[in-house]
Amino acid sequence: MSSSVLFDAPGPKSRRRSRTLSIVTLVVVAAVVVWVVLTLAAPRVSSGITLPGSFDPTRWDIFADPRVWRGIGLGVLATLQAAALAAVLALAIGIGFSTLRTSVHAWVRVPTTVVLEFFRGMPVLLLMLFILLASSFGSFWAVVLALGLYNGAIIGEILRAGLASLPLGQREAGLSLGLTRLQAKTFIEFPQAFRQMLPVIVAQLVVLLKDTSLGFIVGYNELIRTTMNQMASFYGNRYLLSLFLVTLVIYLAINLSLSAFARRLARRRGGAVRPGFLAKLGNRA
Repeated sequence: MSSSVLFDAPGPKSRRRSRTLSIVTLVVVAAVVVWVVLTLAAPRVSSGITLPGSFDPTRWDIFADPRVWRGIGLGVLATLQAAALAAVLALAIGIGFSTLRTSVHAWVRVPTTVVLEFFRGMPVLLLMLFILLASSFGSFWAVVLALGLYNGAIIGEILRAGLASLPLGQREAGLSLGLTRLQAKTFIEFPQAFRQMLPVIVAQLVVLLKDTSLGFIVGYNELIRTTMNQMASFYGNRYLLSLFLVTLVIYLAINLSLSAFARRLARRRGGAVRPGFLAKLGNRA
């Protein structure tokens, strides 16, 4: 029987047990899928009106209207605009937080930690409502600023962890070349920490994109508010599930694409700073 360093290869009984559990799991999953499909396909009564099943063509005919797809496109565009601007803001805030959080001066580090923990602990929706109620900004900027501040605090901690994971020799090499601590952090440590933590940062940006749906509460016309509120009210509740499924597919397509991009970055991220780069910095210093 072959074995590895960490564990022994499974024997006949273990393989048989694993195969049996796999089959049982597949059967249960298939049964759940069949139950969901049959439930959606069955007619149901709503407010005294019998509605056809969810797969009936009469519950999907609105998607033949170009105006529906134009409205959905505007909702997607509004979602991506808020997410893109909030992502840029979050990255800038995250870099600032991580720089101040790793300062050698306690009078800089401690207040930054307090502010960072405050934004990390505050629910994003409450932050949106606070910005909307306490300022003259509209719903768009309430969504962007709230997402930027909250996710900036998270990204700041991610970058701080990336900086802490670097070998001390990287900083010492920069200091030995005559760089200041800030220059060593900016030109040597930050590029490596950013590359190392980039998949985690992209995953956090996926969360940011999904959290734009909270703009529904503060009146921002993102994708969910456009489809599940405005279109459902205009065309009628009989299309509510159809609009829900289309919205779900759009979100899944966007988020899975970003997740695949994050996994690709994880496989291709770079290593340490090249010696030639350190030499150039030494010449500048």
